[in-house]
Amino acid sequence: MSLKDQITEDMKAAMRAKDSARLGAIRLLLAAMKQKEVDERITLDDAAVVAVVDKMIKQRKDSITAFEQAGRQDLADKEKAEVEVLQAYLPARLSAEEVQAAVQAVVAEVGTELCRKPGPADMGKLMGAAKARLAGKADMGQVSAAVKAALAG
Repeated sequence: MSLKDQITEDMKAAMRAKDSARLGAIRLLLAAMKQKEVDERITLDDAAVVAVVDKMIKQRKDSITAFEQAGRQDLADKEKAEVEVLQAYLPARLSAEEVQAAVQAVVAEVGTELCRKPGPADMGKLMGAAKARLAGKADMGQVSAAVKAALAG
């Protein structure tokens, strides 16, 4: 069963269980997926669905920060509940050590392609290669920090 089908089935289950909070989060996800399909005239595969989920989680985390700074804990709690629902559709995340090892491999590969040790000017090239390898498997903020550390050290 594809991830898209799983999300649809989870929506039906939330309807039957009358779980309005979960249902609302899943409907938002399905709407975002449908919007991407319509905008780009494509059918989303599992990797694209994971990208949509990742984007929505990032938006929710930004909203949580803004709501907490504004003293709106009720809205922050609602966003946190949505993040929990959305995280169920992400694949297992890599640990910090696994991210570090993957970034070191990417730095070595890019260094071989460039025929020199990558420097700070190669950050974009390194992030592009790291994103291709780690998209959906790791938090890109964590990957970026690992790339910066690898370039500095």
